Amino acid sequence: AALNPWDVMLCVSGTAIACENALVVAIICYSPTLRTPMFVLVGSLATADLLAGLGLILNFVFQYVIRSETVSLLTVGFLVASFAASVSSLLAITVDRYLSLYNALTYYSERTVLCTHTMLAGAWGVSVCLGLLPVLGWNCLHDRAACSVVRPLTKSNVTLLSASFFLIFLIMLHLYIEICKIVCRHAHQIALQQHFLTASHYVATKKGVSTLAIILGTFGASWLPFAIYSVVGDSDYPSVYTYATLLPATYNSMINPIIYAYRNQEIQRSMWVLFCGCFQAKVSFCSRSPSDV
Repeated sequence: AALNPWDVMLCVSGTAIACENALVVAIICYSPTLRTPMFVLVGSLATADLLAGLGLILNFVFQYVIRSETVSLLTVGFLVASFAASVSSLLAITVDRYLSLYNALTYYSERTVLCTHTMLAGAWGVSVCLGLLPVLGWNCLHDRAACSVVRPLTKSNVTLLSASFFLIFLIMLHLYIEICKIVCRHAHQIALQQHFLTASHYVATKKGVSTLAIILGTFGASWLPFAIYSVVGDSDYPSVYTYATLLPATYNSMINPIIYAYRNQEIQRSMWVLFCGCFQAKVSFCSRSPSDV
């Protein structure tokens, strides 16, 4: 079959996603200092995005090399599970950031570690279950009328996935609004103690709020078009609409390492240690709060 340019772009996107996130996973696994709950969550996000990138590559290969309904179901299920784990990990990171500010005094405790592992277990468990649904029979291979804009997923399956995304997006929006309130309240308390709000405090507060807006805006701009179109679209619509909304959604997995990993000073230092050896092995790493990342 002739190559579809959209499939080629998805494969290229998957390759970039896999390379970026493989580096993050390697750095976190290589550096013993990056074992805090914050970096465990970032590692979970990078792992999910890495699997999503590999899934896009495998989908391209099997679509043009090995054409099989069974393989198609397995690939689609793998992609659903990977992207669901990515979105769930983003929610877990948001919850962790909120808790690091709301319960600052008790954040560095064993309970936080337990909470992190519980969130990750729940996120990956739900994601795997969502990925298994098409494989276990929730597909439209034998009923073309039930197909959604993403074959072989059914309309009801895609509706469930979209509803889950909307719920996660609303939860993240609420938590980031609460985080902004806490940050502004802290800045106000500092201003009362010092009788005025210094320029550095104002800049730090503005930067923190802007960063949260960029994070949420990027997430929404990447996934909302595809989630909305999956609900309102029909399988009879031209496939170009599906590709045009799905491709930006994959960009979120490409941007995540930049936002959550490469901007972090500890990960930057670990990169230098891993590739250049510019720092001694005994260099001290200052572990910061998730709200600073």
